[in-house]
Amino acid sequence: MARIKPQALLLQSKKKKGPNRISFTTIIAIGSILVLALFFLFSTYRHWSQRPTFQTEVHKSVVEDNNSFMDSKKSDLPGYAIISTSKGSITVDLFKDSSPEVVDEFIDLCEKGHFNGMLFRHIIKHYVIQAGNIDKMGSIEDWTVKGKHYSQLDTSLKHDAFMLGTSKIKHDNQGFELFITTTPMPDLNEKLIVFGRVIKGEEVVQELEEVDTDEHYQPKSGIGINSVILKQKV
Repeated sequence: MARIKPQALLLQSKKKKGPNRISFTTIIAIGSILVLALFFLFSTYRHWSQRPTFQTEVHKSVVEDNNSFMDSKKSDLPGYAIISTSKGSITVDLFKDSSPEVVDEFIDLCEKGHFNGMLFRHIIKHYVIQAGNIDKMGSIEDWTVKGKHYSQLDTSLKHDAFMLGTSKIKHDNQGFELFITTTPMPDLNEKLIVFGRVIKGEEVVQELEEVDTDEHYQPKSGIGINSVILKQKV
């Protein structure tokens, strides 16, 4: 066996201990992996950082759409009622915003013809006119005493004349009454839910107020509502 010279052994030892060279392909592969990892981390960060804002915008959009739908639905409701009576027509502005439930019920009954042919049951001069299918108004004495008192008050009071309302007493559709005030009523909220105001035909209301009544404040002749027509605009 040939003997290896010391210089050859030294060179072989240096070659074994030296670092291995990394190929260019390996460097590109590792770099690509690092770039993809950084891109993934950045994308994840953007997704989670923008999520609350996106959810807020979506919620806001849904709320706005719902409000728009509600406003659209409300605007579709008739805003006026023309009440044709034995003495002429009365135009009423309906309070859709302040009394929506009562207005909805009133409109529904109008569409069913509930008020067609309804009689005026009680007429208390300088106070109120009542139309309804029931012949009960509560304490007539209480109403008339207050009527005499309020007829002497200033017409600039909060609860003005020519307001349209219905009884606060819980009733079914058959018991839905109409009241038109003919003088300011400071205690109106105690008895009535106001859901409209007469804007045309005040003279008709006053003419109705002047009809002859008996001792029970019931008209001696049959007068009432012929029909009610609903309008979007007048």
